[in-house]
Amino acid sequence: MWKTLRIVILLFILATVAQATWLAKRDATDWKNPVIVVLYPINADASETAARYIASGDLDRFRPITEFMQAQARGHGVSLNDPIELRLAPGIVALPPPIPSNASAPEVIWWSLRLRLWAWRNDTYQGARANVRLFLLHHDDRLTPRLAHSTGLESGLIGIVNVFANPAMSGANNVVIAHELLHTLGATDKYDLATNQPLFPDGYAEPDLVPRLPQRIGEIMAGRIPLSPVRAEQPDSLAQMAIGPKTAREIKWVAP
Repeated sequence: MWKTLRIVILLFILATVAQATWLAKRDATDWKNPVIVVLYPINADASETAARYIASGDLDRFRPITEFMQAQARGHGVSLNDPIELRLAPGIVALPPPIPSNASAPEVIWWSLRLRLWAWRNDTYQGARANVRLFLLHHDDRLTPRLAHSTGLESGLIGIVNVFANPAMSGANNVVIAHELLHTLGATDKYDLATNQPLFPDGYAEPDLVPRLPQRIGEIMAGRIPLSPVRAEQPDSLAQMAIGPKTAREIKWVAP
């Protein structure tokens, strides 16, 4: 009996969370008002480098994300002048539950629930209610030259984003942040998970370019600029990226 009761309670919780998620996603992507995106800086490796980088930053560091979204929205006929509003929260000390690797569906669901609880307990933002929350885990690139995978969850509108605590890499950081932000709004990856190569045609910003390769810019959800059938380069900034038609449909900028 107790096992059955636990299952019923869990199903009730999941149903409640699912309904709340659907309502939040619907409100965030009707594009009648700006999507409020709150950024939470975290010193992921407890380094002095990350601490200094976080302390020296303000919203100007992330302005290219706002400008990128504005320009891309106009290009897709969105009438809203400011599709997103970025806010910067005070730093967080606690680390989020680690992203599971090779996890089963129930394990991923459990991790997602734990992440939401962690986010609620560690929310340092005191302003208007956020539509999307992105937790930025800053790393000293001398200690961590290669970052772990980031993730953006449409379920919960939460992102865990690994970035470098290096001013020279701010542009590349913004590419990753924008990519995960778009994941929370419903955009899907457009690269081969085995090779990281952008997939044609949806992973190409200019699929009709002649000759097709090398591409001049990259599709944001492909994450790289295709140069040859087997080589793609990582962008240095959002000035080298674009939101393609399929991504625009997924985030409801244009009709399906």
